[in-house]
Amino acid sequence: MIAPGNHGNITVLVVAVALATTVEMVEALTIVLATGLTRGWRSTAQGAGAALVLLSALVLVLGPAIRSIPLTTLRIVIGLLLLVFGLQWLRKAVLRAAGLRAKHDEDEIFQRHVDELALEQRKPGRDSTAFTVAFKGVFLEGLEVVVIVLTLGTSSGHLALAGLVAGVAVVGVAIIGLIVSRQLAGVPENAMKMAVGVMLVSFGTFWTGEGVGAHWPGTDLAIPVLVLVYGSFVGLVVGALRHGSESRVVGR
Repeated sequence: MIAPGNHGNITVLVVAVALATTVEMVEALTIVLATGLTRGWRSTAQGAGAALVLLSALVLVLGPAIRSIPLTTLRIVIGLLLLVFGLQWLRKAVLRAAGLRAKHDEDEIFQRHVDELALEQRKPGRDSTAFTVAFKGVFLEGLEVVVIVLTLGTSSGHLALAGLVAGVAVVGVAIIGLIVSRQLAGVPENAMKMAVGVMLVSFGTFWTGEGVGAHWPGTDLAIPVLVLVYGSFVGLVVGALRHGSESRVVGR
């Protein structure tokens, strides 16, 4: 477990949770804003609020349940989950950074949702379409945050801190969304996804190793080192892919 006094690794945990939550909530916010501006805010807010309540309940219920799992098993399961999540995030981020995949465009997504929702006929009273779209958007994007909060928070012994950081990030994104009253297209989402991917893979490697009995030099101090190693490797991969892509274009 991460010792309470190990501020460096707690910082890595906080940054990973904050960035992951911000990325997912920016995507959820785009859906909520498109729905609210197109269909009205009352039902949209109710749907988004219901999703946040359900997600919070999942953390409160599953957190204590996870703690009852034997420590060795917990480390292996959490480590593998983090590796899967981290590699998924990294694969997409690396391909986008190398120019081999289109970057996530919140402007385009926002407009698409607006166009689709505008076609739906509005009925008097509660707008079930607005409620459902907002609920599904927030819940599905938030579910990945719940998994990250539970795995990182439980494995490090700082579940309450991870939950608090995620909550602050959700509120922060919501406030910014109210200010801009549209979407957050200017957020460097791909860079954040790459950073989160590196951190998740680093934590996943550490906890999987702990679970199978590996002894890391410096114990928890190995986590920042893993972040540095994986980050450097990802940078090299992006550079190689970008160079290969440019070489193919020149050779045509």
